[in-house]
Amino acid sequence: MLREVSQKRVLPLLGQLTRGLSASALPEQVQYDASTSAVPQPAPFSYTPPGRNHLFVPGPVNIHERVLRAMHVPGQNHRDPWFADFFKACLEDTKLIYGTKDATPFIFPGTGTGGWEAALCNTLSPGDKVVCFRYGLFSHLWIDMMQRLGLDVVVVDRPWGEGADEAALEDILRKDTEKKIKAVCVVHNETTTGVTSDIGGCRKAMDAAGHPALLLVDGVSSIGALEFRMDDWRVDVAVTGSQKALSLPTGLAFVAASKKALEAMKTAKLKRVYYDFADMLRTNPSGNVPYTPSLAMLYGMRESIRMLREEGMENVYARHHRLAEGARKAVEGWGLKLLCKNPRWRSDSLTVVEVPEGVDSNKIVKNAYAKYDLSLGIGLAQINGKVFRIGHLGNMNELMLVGALAGAEMAMIDSGVPITPGSGVARAVEYWQRTASVIKTRESLVQ
Repeated sequence: MLREVSQKRVLPLLGQLTRGLSASALPEQVQYDASTSAVPQPAPFSYTPPGRNHLFVPGPVNIHERVLRAMHVPGQNHRDPWFADFFKACLEDTKLIYGTKDATPFIFPGTGTGGWEAALCNTLSPGDKVVCFRYGLFSHLWIDMMQRLGLDVVVVDRPWGEGADEAALEDILRKDTEKKIKAVCVVHNETTTGVTSDIGGCRKAMDAAGHPALLLVDGVSSIGALEFRMDDWRVDVAVTGSQKALSLPTGLAFVAASKKALEAMKTAKLKRVYYDFADMLRTNPSGNVPYTPSLAMLYGMRESIRMLREEGMENVYARHHRLAEGARKAVEGWGLKLLCKNPRWRSDSLTVVEVPEGVDSNKIVKNAYAKYDLSLGIGLAQINGKVFRIGHLGNMNELMLVGALAGAEMAMIDSGVPITPGSGVARAVEYWQRTASVIKTRESLVQ
């Protein structure tokens, strides 16, 4: 009886409250469509399917549970006494991923793009001449930033699928007899094309030309995954971002500067405020920051670097190479081609796959997400519709990647690519099984 009375009173009231409201004013998860006689229709993307989203783009990447737990902290005051030692340890930790003992590290709340700007604005002046190779969207965007900042950019265009040409660099620098070129800028790993340039080779070319230019490197999708030797290669500024090999959310820009770069800062005239090294240099040595840091991200960063140290950086590089080799074996099994044809430039951060003529690669990416909850990378700029990208950097192992390869196979078949089910997966599995080693500290289980 009570229930009947409640319904008689409440239901008319609910009708009055909702009468006249548009669909957009109703709760996001359920909207009403007049064409279906007011039958509830779920909002696009509101349904969470079972299992995990398979994230295989070259950033953002998968975040380890240890890192997620480390980031689960309450609000804290970075002006309290505990912060100074904590932040100094954060800065020191980052030296591991650069391969440096001598460089000065900085951590900015921001992204890799902010790191680009910091590298340029703290070392150069308006009108300075710089050399930059262009062989993908990200090198193109960095060049665009240089030009908008007022730098005189010598653009060296390369085919998309090839890397920095050391011989061309040496020739350019030799011809600069008046030493007007102030910096050489190289994107280490171009995620548009799956190309990794030889930074050590670029340094050798600069030395061979006897040129004093700074060497600025975008290591956004390489540092922490691929071999990077900042001290050995005498890189002057190196840049990376938290959402790549460090397997963190987006939100931190990591920059390291050599003594030569810090000396150049003293005469650099490009405007800078937020990304000014000088503000960091005034505060960081005492464990302070010039503005509010992202504490949760710093906790996650320390845990991520702790895991890299536990694994050992040489093992990290080897793991990424082995994962990439398996992905490349899969492409061979599918009968397809890599965008990067020359093995010397093939990236261990991602694999960029060319699709057959007449197939739109965007359809593959959409099918992968719509049917299998698999996130693959689209082709960017001039190669849009011609390739798709499989990211395999950061928190990744074989079983994770084999799931992506299986999903890619199904999505390609759905999209009209004539491949045999299992053809790529089998090649990858065979390679990984043959080259597998026992997980550290589990050796006793296989004696």
